[in-house]
Amino acid sequence: MNERWKTVILVLAFALAAAGCAGPNTHDLLNETTVSVPASDIAATHEIFVATTRKQATKDPRQVFDGDRSLTTSYARVDVTVPKVHQVGAIERAKGSANSNPAKQFTATDVVHYGDASQFAKAVGANITMNGDRALVFVHGFNNGFDDGVYRLTQIAHDTEYPGTPILFSWASSGKTTGYIYDKDSANAARDDLEATLRMLAKTKVKSIDIIAHSMGTWVTMEALRQLAITGDRDLDGKLGRVVLASPDIDVDVFKKQMIRYGKPDRPFVILLSADDRALRLSSLLSGDKPRVGDYGNAADIASYGVVVADLSQIKGGDRLNHAKFADNPFLVQLLGNRLRAPAGLASDEPTQGQIDNLGRGLGKAVGSVAEIIITTPFKVLTIATGG
Repeated sequence: MNERWKTVILVLAFALAAAGCAGPNTHDLLNETTVSVPASDIAATHEIFVATTRKQATKDPRQVFDGDRSLTTSYARVDVTVPKVHQVGAIERAKGSANSNPAKQFTATDVVHYGDASQFAKAVGANITMNGDRALVFVHGFNNGFDDGVYRLTQIAHDTEYPGTPILFSWASSGKTTGYIYDKDSANAARDDLEATLRMLAKTKVKSIDIIAHSMGTWVTMEALRQLAITGDRDLDGKLGRVVLASPDIDVDVFKKQMIRYGKPDRPFVILLSADDRALRLSSLLSGDKPRVGDYGNAADIASYGVVVADLSQIKGGDRLNHAKFADNPFLVQLLGNRLRAPAGLASDEPTQGQIDNLGRGLGKAVGSVAEIIITTPFKVLTIATGG
């Protein structure tokens, strides 16, 4: 059997395994009927602002936006409740197309659509002013429906106790394990829209715009930042805050070229990678068996471009794919929250050994076994002991 057919078989086998692991998902976001529960069962309600390149769902309105591409950006706000029983790192969801029970699961209770960018800018700007003058933009990855992005950002904002306004940039992923090539094209098509969204936010009274991007969403993010650099406004007039790239699904050489064009950031980007990321192994196979940034074995090589690399290989993930450790491992969620809560303009941007040691001791009980996070900066290598 030649290498080409071996690769095809491996890819198909892994896609089937990933689909089986994910389970059935209709991508329904809204309940068919209202489910009422006592207020005491609800931990919090989060207003998630949305800019999306998806088309509005017409076949199944419960999805709100589907996987088809739109040539324009649409804007909305989704209100999501988090139940008191929520566990850090988890997204408690109803199975299949069943209604969500707000006492037990994340539940979208309301959707507001904005007619144009100016209406959205006014609404999101007012929310930013009321909530600490900070904004967190989340860019989801491959195989994500609109619902997946909404719930993941809700979980991140809630678990990290983010002191600002959460904004989802949702590009038109098909939400299917077989849609990898379609998703790559959708990601390419969304670059200008993300750039425009970041510029819009920068025109509000926001003081800091933080970005968390995951998987293929890191490609969209890096391209938008690259385009900002080309125009001479790479830091959004000083308003660009933390940039966290989790499990980047980007070819290593392409990432280096993106960083060369962007230049070494004034505030180092943070890259979260893991050698046991099985989803990125699939991406590598589909890309000629070339490494992706998110599972690259040479952290120092990447760090030399002005980024901080956290190797999470020894940290347990929330599922067999090990592709979303940054958000589903309780220790890492708290680590992320610690970084996001510190004002970007006031905190030290390169962690010291003392900061790392103190953080490790304070959060070590969040995991059940001894493990280490290896942090590589352009100047040094540090270690966090996360358990034991």
